[in-house]
Amino acid sequence: MMLGGLGKLAAEGLAHRTEKATEGAVHAVEEVVKDVVEHAKQAGEKALAEALKNAQESGEKVVKEVTERVTNTVTDAVTHAAEGLGKLGQ
Repeated sequence: MMLGGLGKLAAEGLAHRTEKATEGAVHAVEEVVKDVVEHAKQAGEKALAEALKNAQESGEKVVKEVTERVTNTVTDAVTHAAEGLGKLGQ
């Protein structure tokens, strides 16, 4: 029976070492996943910030163009009105 007890101890020791090794591997994988997620999050934040910046710049450009167009249209209208009034006054 002594040999059976040693076999059982050996099996328990092997099981314990296997469990510890598995826990270590799981922990290592968790760390890698955390790093990957963190990098992806940072990359996503940078991409989002860049996209927002580009959208803001595009929006500012559109507002500038529309403002210039409206200003030119109003200026042209006032100029034509002034010319029309000038011709009436002659």
